Amino acid sequence: MSKITRPLRSVLYIPGSKDRALDKARGLPADAIIFDLEDAVIPEEKTAARETLATALKDGGYGSRYKVIRINGLDTHYMYRDVVDILEQAPGKLDLIMIPKAGTAADIYAVDMLVTQIEAATKVEKRIGFELIIETALGMMNVDELAASSRRLESLHFGVADYAASTKARTTVIGGPNKDYHVLTDPDGDGNRDVHWGDMWHYPVARMVVAARAHGLRPIDGPFGDFSDPDGFNAQGNRSATLGCEGKWAIHPSQVELANNLFSPSDEDVTKAQRIIEAMEQAQKEGKGAVALDGRLIDIASIKQAEVMVRKAEQIKAAS
Repeated sequence: MSKITRPLRSVLYIPGSKDRALDKARGLPADAIIFDLEDAVIPEEKTAARETLATALKDGGYGSRYKVIRINGLDTHYMYRDVVDILEQAPGKLDLIMIPKAGTAADIYAVDMLVTQIEAATKVEKRIGFELIIETALGMMNVDELAASSRRLESLHFGVADYAASTKARTTVIGGPNKDYHVLTDPDGDGNRDVHWGDMWHYPVARMVVAARAHGLRPIDGPFGDFSDPDGFNAQGNRSATLGCEGKWAIHPSQVELANNLFSPSDEDVTKAQRIIEAMEQAQKEGKGAVALDGRLIDIASIKQAEVMVRKAEQIKAAS
Protein backbone atom coordinates (compact mmCIF):
# COMPACT_ATOMS: atom_id res chain seq x y z
CA MET A 1 0.00 0.00 0.00
CA SER A 2 1.06 3.57 -0.62
CA LYS A 3 3.16 5.16 2.11
CA ILE A 4 2.27 8.70 1.04
CA THR A 5 -0.06 10.27 3.58
CA ARG A 6 -0.01 13.90 2.47
CA PRO A 7 -2.03 15.35 -0.43
CA LEU A 8 -0.72 14.93 -3.96
CA ARG A 9 -3.07 17.28 -5.80
CA SER A 10 -0.57 19.41 -7.70
CA VAL A 11 2.66 18.09 -9.18
CA LEU A 12 4.81 20.99 -10.39
CA TYR A 13 7.45 20.32 -13.03
CA ILE A 14 10.53 22.50 -13.13
CA PRO A 15 13.88 22.15 -14.92
CA GLY A 16 16.52 20.72 -12.61
CA SER A 17 19.13 22.90 -14.29
CA LYS A 18 17.73 26.39 -13.68
CA ASP A 19 18.66 28.15 -10.45
CA ARG A 20 15.85 30.68 -10.84
CA ALA A 21 13.20 27.99 -11.23
CA LEU A 22 14.61 25.98 -8.35
CA ASP A 23 14.44 29.03 -6.11
CA LYS A 24 10.96 30.10 -7.23
CA ALA A 25 9.57 26.62 -6.52
CA ARG A 26 10.33 27.11 -2.82
CA GLY A 27 7.49 29.62 -2.59
CA LEU A 28 4.85 27.85 -4.67
CA PRO A 29 2.01 25.91 -2.99
CA ALA A 30 2.52 22.69 -4.96
CA ASP A 31 2.09 19.41 -3.09
CA ALA A 32 5.02 17.91 -5.00
CA ILE A 33 7.89 19.32 -7.02
CA ILE A 34 9.36 17.30 -9.87
CA PHE A 35 12.93 18.36 -10.55
CA ASP A 36 13.22 17.31 -14.17
CA LEU A 37 16.53 15.96 -15.44
CA GLU A 38 14.99 14.42 -18.55
CA ASP A 39 13.15 16.43 -21.23
CA ALA A 40 13.76 19.85 -19.66
CA VAL A 41 17.55 19.49 -19.77
CA ILE A 42 19.51 19.31 -23.02
CA PRO A 43 22.31 16.69 -23.28
CA GLU A 44 25.07 19.28 -22.98
CA GLU A 45 23.71 20.41 -19.59
CA LYS A 46 22.97 17.04 -17.99
CA THR A 47 26.11 16.91 -15.84
CA ALA A 48 25.85 20.50 -14.65
CA ALA A 49 22.13 20.04 -13.95
CA ARG A 50 22.83 17.24 -11.49
CA GLU A 51 25.28 19.42 -9.58
CA THR A 52 22.88 22.37 -9.58
CA LEU A 53 20.01 20.22 -8.34
CA ALA A 54 22.07 18.48 -5.66
CA THR A 55 23.09 21.88 -4.29
CA ALA A 56 19.48 23.09 -4.25
CA LEU A 57 18.33 19.98 -2.41
CA LYS A 58 21.08 20.36 0.19
CA ASP A 59 20.20 24.03 0.65
CA GLY A 60 16.59 23.01 1.29
CA GLY A 61 13.73 25.43 1.77
CA TYR A 62 11.11 23.26 0.07
CA GLY A 63 9.16 22.59 3.24
CA SER A 64 6.85 19.59 3.40
CA ARG A 65 6.47 19.35 -0.37
CA TYR A 66 7.40 16.01 -1.89
CA LYS A 67 10.79 16.38 -3.56
CA VAL A 68 11.06 14.23 -6.66
CA ILE A 69 13.59 13.86 -9.47
CA ARG A 70 12.54 12.69 -12.90
CA ILE A 71 15.53 10.73 -14.11
CA ASN A 72 16.37 10.07 -17.73
CA GLY A 73 15.06 6.91 -19.35
CA LEU A 74 16.71 3.53 -18.98
CA ASP A 75 17.36 3.60 -22.72
CA THR A 76 19.88 6.43 -22.23
CA HIS A 77 23.35 6.56 -20.67
CA TYR A 78 22.29 9.48 -18.46
CA MET A 79 20.04 7.52 -16.12
CA TYR A 80 22.56 5.84 -13.82
CA ARG A 81 24.40 9.10 -13.18
CA ASP A 82 21.12 10.87 -12.38
CA VAL A 83 20.50 8.33 -9.62
CA VAL A 84 24.07 8.00 -8.33
CA ASP A 85 25.01 11.68 -8.33
CA ILE A 86 21.83 13.01 -6.71
CA LEU A 87 21.56 10.31 -4.04
CA GLU A 88 25.25 10.49 -3.17
CA GLN A 89 25.62 14.27 -3.31
CA ALA A 90 22.36 15.04 -1.48
CA PRO A 91 21.76 12.00 0.73
CA GLY A 92 18.44 11.93 2.54
CA LYS A 93 17.12 15.03 0.78
CA LEU A 94 14.92 13.31 -1.79
CA ASP A 95 11.52 11.69 -1.31
CA LEU A 96 10.81 10.05 -4.65
CA ILE A 97 12.35 9.08 -7.98
CA MET A 98 10.15 9.32 -11.04
CA ILE A 99 10.92 6.70 -13.68
CA PRO A 100 9.88 7.75 -17.20
CA LYS A 101 8.73 5.45 -19.99
CA ALA A 102 8.23 2.52 -17.63
CA GLY A 103 7.78 -0.51 -19.85
CA THR A 104 8.35 -3.72 -17.92
CA ALA A 105 8.91 -4.83 -14.34
CA ALA A 106 12.58 -5.44 -15.23
CA ASP A 107 12.99 -1.69 -15.80
CA ILE A 108 11.86 -0.95 -12.27
CA TYR A 109 13.98 -3.72 -10.79
CA ALA A 110 17.07 -2.21 -12.41
CA VAL A 111 16.50 1.17 -10.76
CA ASP A 112 15.47 -0.45 -7.47
CA MET A 113 18.69 -2.46 -7.32
CA LEU A 114 20.80 0.64 -7.99
CA VAL A 115 18.98 2.71 -5.35
CA THR A 116 19.21 -0.09 -2.79
CA GLN A 117 22.98 -0.30 -3.23
CA ILE A 118 23.41 3.47 -2.90
CA GLU A 119 21.26 3.58 0.22
CA ALA A 120 23.36 0.81 1.76
CA ALA A 121 26.62 2.50 0.81
CA THR A 122 25.62 5.93 2.10
CA LYS A 123 23.93 4.47 5.21
CA VAL A 124 20.88 6.68 4.69
CA GLU A 125 17.88 5.59 6.73
CA LYS A 126 15.30 7.40 4.61
CA ARG A 127 14.00 5.00 1.96
CA ILE A 128 13.38 6.49 -1.48
CA GLY A 129 9.99 5.86 -3.10
CA PHE A 130 9.25 5.44 -6.81
CA GLU A 131 6.72 6.98 -9.17
CA LEU A 132 6.18 5.59 -12.67
CA ILE A 133 5.12 7.43 -15.78
CA ILE A 134 2.91 5.29 -17.99
CA GLU A 135 3.61 6.88 -21.35
CA THR A 136 4.18 4.15 -23.91
CA ALA A 137 2.10 1.44 -25.53
CA LEU A 138 4.34 -1.14 -23.84
CA GLY A 139 3.85 0.47 -20.45
CA MET A 140 0.09 0.58 -20.83
CA MET A 141 0.00 -3.06 -21.93
CA ASN A 142 2.04 -4.02 -18.85
CA VAL A 143 0.48 -1.54 -16.43
CA ASP A 144 -0.65 -4.24 -13.98
CA GLU A 145 2.80 -5.83 -13.94
CA LEU A 146 4.40 -2.42 -13.44
CA ALA A 147 2.06 -1.52 -10.58
CA ALA A 148 3.25 -4.63 -8.71
CA SER A 149 6.94 -4.33 -9.64
CA SER A 150 8.44 -2.79 -6.48
CA ARG A 151 7.59 -2.16 -2.85
CA ARG A 152 8.99 1.34 -3.36
CA LEU A 153 6.11 2.34 -5.63
CA GLU A 154 3.86 5.21 -4.58
CA SER A 155 2.00 6.37 -7.69
CA LEU A 156 1.38 6.00 -11.41
CA HIS A 157 1.29 9.05 -13.69
CA PHE A 158 -0.12 9.33 -17.20
CA GLY A 159 2.36 10.86 -19.65
CA VAL A 160 -0.02 11.93 -22.37
CA ALA A 161 2.43 13.42 -24.91
CA ASP A 162 4.82 10.47 -25.14
CA TYR A 163 1.86 8.09 -24.98
CA ALA A 164 0.34 9.82 -28.00
CA ALA A 165 3.64 9.52 -29.86
CA SER A 166 4.03 5.87 -28.87
CA THR A 167 0.55 4.93 -30.08
CA LYS A 168 0.93 7.17 -33.16
CA ALA A 169 -2.21 9.07 -32.19
CA ARG A 170 -3.23 11.78 -34.63
CA THR A 171 -2.61 14.79 -32.42
CA THR A 172 0.15 17.31 -31.71
CA VAL A 173 -1.28 18.83 -28.52
CA ILE A 174 -0.36 17.87 -24.95
CA GLY A 175 -3.55 16.66 -23.29
CA GLY A 176 -7.05 17.96 -23.80
CA PRO A 177 -9.69 17.09 -26.38
CA ASN A 178 -9.35 16.61 -30.13
CA LYS A 179 -11.92 17.97 -32.55
CA ASP A 180 -11.70 14.80 -34.65
CA TYR A 181 -12.60 12.58 -31.70
CA HIS A 182 -16.36 13.07 -31.80
CA VAL A 183 -19.65 11.43 -32.67
CA LEU A 184 -22.48 12.75 -34.80
CA THR A 185 -26.11 12.46 -33.81
CA ASP A 186 -28.57 11.08 -36.33
CA PRO A 187 -30.05 13.76 -38.59
CA ASP A 188 -33.19 15.45 -37.32
CA GLY A 189 -36.19 16.17 -39.49
CA ASP A 190 -34.36 19.00 -41.24
CA GLY A 191 -31.19 16.99 -41.71
CA ASN A 192 -29.27 18.77 -38.97
CA ARG A 193 -26.78 16.81 -36.89
CA ASP A 194 -25.12 17.72 -33.60
CA VAL A 195 -21.45 17.15 -32.88
CA HIS A 196 -20.43 15.76 -29.47
CA TRP A 197 -16.73 15.82 -28.65
CA GLY A 198 -15.32 12.91 -26.69
CA ASP A 199 -12.22 12.47 -24.51
CA MET A 200 -9.60 10.52 -26.44
CA TRP A 201 -7.65 9.95 -23.20
CA HIS A 202 -10.53 8.35 -21.31
CA TYR A 203 -9.38 4.75 -21.77
CA PRO A 204 -5.70 5.09 -20.84
CA VAL A 205 -6.46 7.23 -17.78
CA ALA A 206 -9.20 4.85 -16.61
CA ARG A 207 -6.93 1.85 -17.24
CA MET A 208 -4.11 3.39 -15.24
CA VAL A 209 -6.47 4.28 -12.37
CA VAL A 210 -7.66 0.67 -12.07
CA ALA A 211 -4.11 -0.69 -12.01
CA ALA A 212 -2.99 1.90 -9.45
CA ARG A 213 -5.92 1.37 -7.09
CA ALA A 214 -5.68 -2.41 -7.33
CA HIS A 215 -2.13 -2.18 -5.99
CA GLY A 216 -2.67 0.58 -3.43
CA LEU A 217 -1.00 3.29 -5.52
CA ARG A 218 -2.08 6.82 -6.33
CA PRO A 219 -3.10 7.63 -9.93
CA ILE A 220 -2.05 11.09 -11.13
CA ASP A 221 -3.14 12.75 -14.38
CA GLY A 222 -0.48 14.18 -16.67
CA PRO A 223 0.11 17.56 -18.29
CA PHE A 224 -2.21 19.98 -20.04
CA GLY A 225 0.02 21.86 -22.44
CA ASP A 226 -1.95 25.04 -23.02
CA PHE A 227 -1.19 26.91 -19.80
CA SER A 228 -3.03 29.96 -21.17
CA ASP A 229 -6.31 27.99 -21.02
CA PRO A 230 -7.37 27.51 -17.38
CA ASP A 231 -10.87 26.43 -18.40
CA GLY A 232 -9.42 23.66 -20.55
CA PHE A 233 -7.15 22.59 -17.69
CA ASN A 234 -10.10 22.48 -15.31
CA ALA A 235 -12.20 20.47 -17.76
CA GLN A 236 -9.46 17.89 -18.24
CA GLY A 237 -8.76 17.78 -14.50
CA ASN A 238 -12.42 17.27 -13.66
CA ARG A 239 -12.62 14.34 -16.08
CA SER A 240 -9.59 12.63 -14.56
CA ALA A 241 -10.76 13.36 -11.00
CA THR A 242 -14.13 11.81 -11.83
CA LEU A 243 -12.32 8.67 -12.98
CA GLY A 244 -10.37 8.47 -9.71
CA CYS A 245 -7.16 10.46 -10.18
CA GLU A 246 -5.88 12.26 -7.08
CA GLY A 247 -3.89 15.01 -8.72
CA LYS A 248 -2.51 16.50 -11.91
CA TRP A 249 0.74 17.82 -13.30
CA ALA A 250 1.34 21.54 -13.42
CA ILE A 251 3.79 22.52 -16.16
CA HIS A 252 3.41 26.21 -15.29
CA PRO A 253 3.11 27.90 -11.88
CA SER A 254 -0.35 29.22 -12.85
CA GLN A 255 -1.64 25.64 -12.92
CA VAL A 256 -0.69 24.84 -9.32
CA GLU A 257 -3.66 26.54 -7.65
CA LEU A 258 -5.97 25.18 -10.36
CA ALA A 259 -4.90 21.63 -9.52
CA ASN A 260 -5.12 22.20 -5.77
CA ASN A 261 -8.68 23.47 -6.13
CA LEU A 262 -9.74 20.73 -8.56
CA PHE A 263 -8.57 17.88 -6.35
CA SER A 264 -9.77 19.28 -3.03
CA PRO A 265 -13.31 18.28 -2.01
CA SER A 266 -15.61 21.24 -1.56
CA ASP A 267 -17.17 22.08 1.81
CA GLU A 268 -20.53 21.09 0.34
CA ASP A 269 -19.22 17.68 -0.72
CA VAL A 270 -17.63 17.04 2.68
CA THR A 271 -20.80 18.04 4.52
CA LYS A 272 -22.86 15.71 2.35
CA ALA A 273 -20.40 12.88 2.93
CA GLN A 274 -20.57 13.40 6.69
CA ARG A 275 -24.38 13.32 6.58
CA ILE A 276 -24.23 10.02 4.67
CA ILE A 277 -21.94 8.51 7.29
CA GLU A 278 -24.17 9.70 10.12
CA ALA A 279 -27.33 8.45 8.40
CA MET A 280 -25.86 5.01 7.78
CA GLU A 281 -24.51 4.72 11.31
CA GLN A 282 -28.03 5.39 12.59
CA ALA A 283 -29.49 2.92 10.11
CA GLN A 284 -27.12 0.20 11.26
CA LYS A 285 -28.06 0.83 14.90
CA GLU A 286 -31.64 0.22 13.80
CA GLY A 287 -30.68 -2.98 12.00
CA LYS A 288 -31.09 -1.55 8.51
CA GLY A 289 -28.73 -2.13 5.60
CA ALA A 290 -29.96 0.86 3.61
CA VAL A 291 -31.82 4.10 4.19
CA ALA A 292 -33.12 7.08 2.24
CA LEU A 293 -31.38 10.45 2.49
CA ASP A 294 -32.61 13.49 0.56
CA GLY A 295 -34.74 11.23 -1.60
CA ARG A 296 -31.85 8.92 -2.56
CA LEU A 297 -31.01 5.39 -1.48
CA ILE A 298 -27.76 5.00 0.46
CA ASP A 299 -26.21 1.77 1.73
CA ILE A 300 -22.92 0.30 2.96
CA ALA A 301 -21.20 1.18 -0.31
CA SER A 302 -22.28 4.77 0.21
CA ILE A 303 -20.36 4.87 3.49
CA LYS A 304 -17.18 3.76 1.73
CA GLN A 305 -17.55 6.52 -0.85
CA ALA A 306 -18.28 9.11 1.81
CA GLU A 307 -15.35 8.02 3.98
CA VAL A 308 -12.97 8.53 1.05
CA MET A 309 -14.20 12.11 0.71
CA VAL A 310 -13.91 12.87 4.43
CA ARG A 311 -10.43 11.32 4.74
CA LYS A 312 -9.20 13.37 1.81
CA ALA A 313 -10.49 16.59 3.40
CA GLU A 314 -8.83 15.69 6.71
CA GLN A 315 -5.58 14.91 4.92
CA ILE A 316 -5.54 18.27 3.16
CA LYS A 317 -6.39 20.13 6.37
CA ALA A 318 -3.61 18.37 8.28
CA ALA A 319 -1.06 19.30 5.63
CA SER A 320 -2.02 22.97 5.40
